[in-house]
Formats: sequence, structure tokens, C-alpha cells
Amino acid sequence: MTNESPVLVVDLEATCWADRMRSDGEPQSLKNMEIIEFGCALANRQGELLDIRSFLVQPTWNRILSDFCTSLTSITQPMVDQAPRFPEAVQALDAWLGSPPDDFIWCSWGNYDRLHVLADSEKHGRTPAFMTYPHLNLKRVWRRTTGQKRKNGLAHALAYHELNFVGHHHRGVDDARNMVRLLPFMDWALEPELRT
Repeated sequence: MTNESPVLVVDLEATCWADRMRSDGEPQSLKNMEIIEFGCALANRQGELLDIRSFLVQPTWNRILSDFCTSLTSITQPMVDQAPRFPEAVQALDAWLGSPPDDFIWCSWGNYDRLHVLADSEKHGRTPAFMTYPHLNLKRVWRRTTGQKRKNGLAHALAYHELNFVGHHHRGVDDARNMVRLLPFMDWALEPELRT
């Protein structure tokens, strides 16, 4: 592992409903939520943003976004209607990422994004190439680095370092950009121990 190798920061947005209940009364879960955005930022460990991209995804089973989902994410129905389906979106993401170096890793804030990519990849029979590389839970690294246990959401982590959130919170590409701003505050010596 070299500090020069870029890291991919991923933040997902997915179909969701008010009170975490679908209109049919079923609680929302990884089984019935669908990814509608891969927010992707390439950066170095010093927090320098190298490239950033939003890959929107047209949902397959929950075609109509809830009003709650649109207000939370700022992703609108016309945006997903014009987006490719999951397999084509993953193909575009893979093409954008190219061939990363052997020591490449990808990161997210918490473990949810990794589990959701696994769930949707299984449903669609197509897995993003970045999933073949080690994953780093940035929330765990940040908590271990700062000693913060309770308030460890992305917004709180930024506030801890006196940084304002830039963009729209709960929009994948903006959340990824803001995670990159926290990379310089991470103790990267923890990386080998915390990679999955």
C-alpha cells in the first residue's frame, strides 16, 4: 500500500420511503430498496480530489420515487427515468474507473453501502469492478482516529473538524465529495487492520 495510490470513495442513494415503510406497508430493507445513485470520488489519502462523478440508476421494481426520497436526495423522477438501468450504470462506472492499481482500495462511510452494492449486484447479476478490491469503512477509521464514539455521522464528523457540508446532504456525489474532505484527518496507519 502506498499513500500515492488513489482511493475510491463511494456513497449510494437508494429508493426510500417516509417512516421507512413502503406504500404497501412493508418495512424498507436491502431486499426492497434499489440503488438510484453511485456517488463516486477518486482522491488521494491527503484529501486531494482527483475526479468525481455521479452515476444515476433507473430503478427496476420501484419505478416511482416517493416524495420523501426526492426531498431527501434531490434526485427527481425525470432524472431516474432518463438514467440507465443497474447493469448499464455499472458498465459506465467500470469504464470511468478503468484499471486501478493492485493496491487500490475503495471506501464508504459505514458498511451499509458495501452491503447494498452486494444485494443489488446479486439481484441484477452484475457487480461493479471496485467490489473486487478491499473496502475500508471510513467511519471506523475516523472513530478510532478521533476517539469519537457517539456522534459519528458524516455531518457531525465535518462539524468536528469545523468544516461546513458542501452541496446537498444525502446526494451521493456530494456526500462522497465531503468524505474526501475528511481524508486528511484519518490515521492511515489503521488502514491495514481495518480493511475488509
